[in-house]
Amino acid sequence: MAQTPAAQKSQGHMPLIHGALELPSVLVDDYNNETRERGAFVGDKINKQSFQAKLHDWREVLRGYCEDPLGKNLAEPISKKKMDAIFDPKDVVSMGLAISAVEDFSRDFADVVTKFLSFKPWAKTERIVVGGGFRDSRAGELAIARTMMILRAAGTDVTLAPIAHHPDDAGLIGSVHLMPSWMLKGHNAILAVDIGGTNIRAGIVEFERQKNLIGDARVTASDIWRHADDQPSRSAAIARLVAMLEELLSKAGKLKLAPLIGIACPGIINPDGAIERGAHNLPGGNWESDHFNLPSAVAKAIPTIGGHETFVMMHNDAVVQGLSQLPLMRDVSRWGVMTIGTGLGNARFTNRKPSSE
Repeated sequence: MAQTPAAQKSQGHMPLIHGALELPSVLVDDYNNETRERGAFVGDKINKQSFQAKLHDWREVLRGYCEDPLGKNLAEPISKKKMDAIFDPKDVVSMGLAISAVEDFSRDFADVVTKFLSFKPWAKTERIVVGGGFRDSRAGELAIARTMMILRAAGTDVTLAPIAHHPDDAGLIGSVHLMPSWMLKGHNAILAVDIGGTNIRAGIVEFERQKNLIGDARVTASDIWRHADDQPSRSAAIARLVAMLEELLSKAGKLKLAPLIGIACPGIINPDGAIERGAHNLPGGNWESDHFNLPSAVAKAIPTIGGHETFVMMHNDAVVQGLSQLPLMRDVSRWGVMTIGTGLGNARFTNRKPSSE
């Protein structure tokens, strides 16, 4: 795991630290938890691929006695649009297929949640928000609801809820909550980036200040690049990202853009901005090299914003996506996020009293 808050404090109360565990409104108790069981990551069975596998198994059963509503090619991955279409109440066969896969996935999901809650940093978690690409589907929404029912039936007193913002926007919006309020004073927007194994997104996040809290944050302009289709080198990926940010800068108009860029990225993020591990799916590879620092590369390419020196702050992508939910988490003390996509991202938070900066 990343450094503890105490270890970070010992570094001289640095006002801004990449991968910080003490943020303006929360403590990050845990993130990118890599606990293993019988040699496999505990969360390995909760991802988009595992749901596809369960759907595949039930399609094989269905094919034994009737036509497969998802087509003849059993090996072809099912798109989100096609997946959502089988949740048709007028077609009992399609609905039966969908419900069967959701039920199996939900039981696995409940088992993973139960195991996470047994980890010391996750003890007494009151609510878990679920994000990631799978959440943005009918199957994902039903799986979240069904998983919570299974947990409650087993006596586990935790609430599961879909993340409020679209997952694409949540991965950008959360960056606002990485920043101390003093850095945002006099501004109403920042640039944000979400780097994943398939896409890179960049956007302008506009926000409103409520005393020392940030509220009503929203993405007002954005761009997305599916780098998986192009398979670029690392340097080409950074160049494309910088071009996306420069284009967004030209669209900022009358917004009071802070000289800040927030970056969400997979893996363990060291205080100096280096990626310790977990970035193996990023374009071109070698993002964990001792000779590469993503925040430094971005700041060098965009040295100023609005005439002021650019500061780049980076954190784990699940942490950032979870932070987008922060304004809706004031009624609990201890909460977490799980993002279901290519893998299972995760983070656990404890709310803290905002500083009076």
